[in-house]
Amino acid sequence: MFKGSVYKRCTTCKGPLVDAKGRPVLEEDGTQKIGELGTQCPALKRRDHGSWYCYVELEPGPGGTRRRPRKGGFATKKDAEDKAQEVWDLAQAGIDVLSDETMSQYLRRWLDGKQRIKRSTRHSYEDYLRLYFIPQLGHIKLRDLRARHIEDMFTAIRTENETRLANQTAAVLARAAERAAHKTWRDAEAPRPPELREKWNEAKRKLKKALAKPRRPTEAGTQTRIKVALSSALESARKQRAISDNWAAYVDLPSYRPPRPMVWTASRVNAWRKTGTKPNSVMVWRPEHTGQFLDSVVHDRLYPLWHLIAFHRLRRGESCALSWGEVDLDEGVIHITEQIVAVAYEPYEDSPKSDQIRDITLDQDTLDLLRWWKARQEAEHAVALEKNKPWEDSGRVFTVEDGTVYHPQFFSDRFERLYKKVDLPPIRLHDLRHGAATIALLAGVHIKVVQKKLGHSSIKVTGDIYTSVLEEVEKEAAEATLAAVPRARKKILQEPEEDDGTTEEDAEESKEEETDGDGGAAAAAA
Repeated sequence: MFKGSVYKRCTTCKGPLVDAKGRPVLEEDGTQKIGELGTQCPALKRRDHGSWYCYVELEPGPGGTRRRPRKGGFATKKDAEDKAQEVWDLAQAGIDVLSDETMSQYLRRWLDGKQRIKRSTRHSYEDYLRLYFIPQLGHIKLRDLRARHIEDMFTAIRTENETRLANQTAAVLARAAERAAHKTWRDAEAPRPPELREKWNEAKRKLKKALAKPRRPTEAGTQTRIKVALSSALESARKQRAISDNWAAYVDLPSYRPPRPMVWTASRVNAWRKTGTKPNSVMVWRPEHTGQFLDSVVHDRLYPLWHLIAFHRLRRGESCALSWGEVDLDEGVIHITEQIVAVAYEPYEDSPKSDQIRDITLDQDTLDLLRWWKARQEAEHAVALEKNKPWEDSGRVFTVEDGTVYHPQFFSDRFERLYKKVDLPPIRLHDLRHGAATIALLAGVHIKVVQKKLGHSSIKVTGDIYTSVLEEVEKEAAEATLAAVPRARKKILQEPEEDDGTTEEDAEESKEEETDGDGGAAAAAA
């Protein structure tokens, strides 16, 4: 078994230094140099003094250069021998045990080499490097990285989360104090005392200071994505034989399940109106909510956009990028081939999510609406030319009055303002797309058709996302199954009455007698 070379060394004691031949090492002024005694410390004979080191002699490098990795600081000789064996085994497996590349250097090199990822993904990775990987792991040599270092990083993230949640609470209190101080100053009789204005100004300064502190925690979903990104980088390093294992694979995080769409049932709407709290981050309108919204925006300039998303499940970026060249009004089909995505609010063109280029078949109402919208857009173009106003011929379907392309965020902001006007429960614009899928599923459209129109990579993705919706579909299917069987009598939930021996024929005769009796009484009264 390979054991390498081990030796003992002292790093605490200092004294006159000598070279390998025992000659004094002199300073420039001729005096003997003082420094760490190292292997020459006379106290190394004691078991509790110094620490053990090891080195391994590897095959010479280019030009016959000597390759001798050293490790030290071990409490026992056995620990040093084990480390020497570990270094030797790694070297024999092709790992560069002499590399001094740090995690900071490697991760930047790894990201620079990622040429086929989307710009939004690259932006996320750059954030992870800047906020988490470099501060927590950047100083560690890649070859020395272990799972415990990654665990420490996530521990630091969770600790920081506690601080950020405290900052949230402090900001809420500071805002309440500012509003109270402002109200006191505003309600005071003129001339207002200057001390009230000073208290208000002080409250504003405290609020500004509180809002400047980071308040958004790194949620479980983000932590999962951070680990996935780091695991991808380390897996690439493992394949390059820079490390022996993907250490991120050994790190456990709290379980995380992406939020699934929940339907705004009547009970949930009532609870939201009382508390103002959404039961889930992803909520979906029921068909009546979607109908109410569309009825309220029928005169909005972007009504064709809302209609298209609500019934044909386009993503925001896909709607923004849709061009007339990809709309076939004769065949009744639109081709989804690109999207406009905003990274740090800067829009750019990209392929659809998951590269799912797809065709969407349109109904007659939608085709008529798009023909009307195209005529309106051409009329706006003609007016601009007539008044010598600038016009940008972008070729996009949904444009501003001067032909310029909308920023994707404008659609989301506009949508929020419109649904709030009619007091509908809150959803995101992307949830309107979820609502379109819900309407289709509740209408009995096969989930495979829904998956294709949504542009999901597989039917499993669609099923996982719309679990709660599918449960409602299954419930309605169960009710429909029961209703499909004609029944003369249905189960009575009450306890059956005791049988007194009266037959149905006796009951009919008794009923006739009661009727005759009532008639006689009425005649007598007359």
